[in-house]
Amino acid sequence: MLDMTDVSMIYPGNHVALKNINCHIGSGEFVFIVGPSGAGKSTFIKLLFREIVPTTGTILLDGQNIPALTRKEIPFMRRKLGIIFQDFRLLPDRTVYDNIAFAMQVIESPHRLIKRRVMNVLDLVGLRRRAYAHPNELSGGEQQRIAIARAIVNRPKLVIADEPTGNLDPDTSRDIMDIFQEINEDGTTIIMATHDKEIVDSMSKRVIAIDHGEIVRDELNGVYGYEPEQ
Repeated sequence: MLDMTDVSMIYPGNHVALKNINCHIGSGEFVFIVGPSGAGKSTFIKLLFREIVPTTGTILLDGQNIPALTRKEIPFMRRKLGIIFQDFRLLPDRTVYDNIAFAMQVIESPHRLIKRRVMNVLDLVGLRRRAYAHPNELSGGEQQRIAIARAIVNRPKLVIADEPTGNLDPDTSRDIMDIFQEINEDGTTIIMATHDKEIVDSMSKRVIAIDHGEIVRDELNGVYGYEPEQ
């Protein structure tokens, strides 16, 4: 699914965000990316969906060399991905239904398929009843559920999540993680950057720990290993 080989990312000013990253993530895995603030987690995540390009190294995603893609090829690559952010990034002037449907409309899916898939993912996240509400009518937890529904409606091979529970209370965070668990059990690969020690420790998934831009630990059934910053 994902192979990173000798990947380094050096920002202007000679700031080394990642240094000689080598890792393989297989299809169907659930992997947490952890580490203190500034360790390189967000850079790692951004490289996966080509928001940034590494200074050196190769990133093979499902056999495609991500850094080598042309500008025109990037949107087609991203169709294989579901991307979830801490700040939700919902369209405020559209209903819940339309926010999710938009992800299918851009790839010109048939209307009948869109309706069926949207309602199916709303059932999965438990929000069918809110289909015609607008984002500002939803709680933070509900907005994150909609962001997840939008990310998975096209049945991506890989879901990438950057601090998806960062703004949520512990009970809501656990509910959100139950949804991710269900998605993963259906065969979707999940890579999640997080500061949430309690969730990482409770779920016993693979943990890749990054510190000062380097992978310092990679273990199955891992734990967080850092005290999250307040």
